[in-house]
Amino acid sequence: MIRSMTGFSSATGSLPPHSWAWELRAVNGKGLDLRLRVPDWIDGLEAGLRKLLGAHVTRGNVTLSLRLARDEQAGALQINEAQLTSVLDAMAVIEARAMAAGVSLAPATSSDIVALRGVLEQSASEDDAAPLSKVLLAEAEALIADFNTMRDSEGAALQKVLRGQLEEVATLTAEAARLAEARSGALAETLRRNLAKVMDNTDGADADRVAQELALIAVKSDVTEEIDRLAAHVEAARDLIGQGGPVGRKLDFLMQEFNREANTLCAKAQNTDLTRCGLALKAVIDQMREQVQNVE
Repeated sequence: MIRSMTGFSSATGSLPPHSWAWELRAVNGKGLDLRLRVPDWIDGLEAGLRKLLGAHVTRGNVTLSLRLARDEQAGALQINEAQLTSVLDAMAVIEARAMAAGVSLAPATSSDIVALRGVLEQSASEDDAAPLSKVLLAEAEALIADFNTMRDSEGAALQKVLRGQLEEVATLTAEAARLAEARSGALAETLRRNLAKVMDNTDGADADRVAQELALIAVKSDVTEEIDRLAAHVEAARDLIGQGGPVGRKLDFLMQEFNREANTLCAKAQNTDLTRCGLALKAVIDQMREQVQNVE
């Protein structure tokens, strides 16, 4: 099965205190261009993702982005011992001075002390990148699998379209062969009439030279090789599509060969019906070339 270069997939996940969102997309490209937007503080993540993508994607402009968020509320509350000590020392000094001055102070409660800035704070758990990287790489495999499922589905549709277009090219090639055979008698008669006119109006013409020129004209108007090559290209394209896998480059080259033969057929046609058939071939080949641009 052939595969499309275009595709998209997304996913979300979490490993407290982190959560994330993936997005993987690809469009057509002549080669493989990987563009990754991932956190650089997770050691080995980008290298691992490039390796995974390289193993599953061979062609296209691929963009992978990972948006990572950290839940700052996930840390536990804890007492800042140094700050608590400072507060209690300050309270002791204040109470001593108040007592010396004969001032009565209301007793402080624990809630009063906790409410003071810096006494109770949220602990910031340290980020361990190793387990996070392991989970992210495992999720990336599932993301890429989903991405390739979409590309396979599009590839199946592409394969159906290309097979239909190849059948149309094969039919038009057979029609061109029939028209070329049918025009041979008329072409020969036209050459004979033109030769008679030339010989009647030219004294001392070199008969051998005239014969050579006629032979050259006949060769230039012969489309047998073009038709044979078109038929061979149809079979080669069928084989590539049946083979499946990353055959887009080969199919793209084959489309150039198809177009070259169709152009030459039109140039040599010298016949309205054969020219019309050649133009129809060019139209189908151009449509097929556009589809091939999507094949990996």
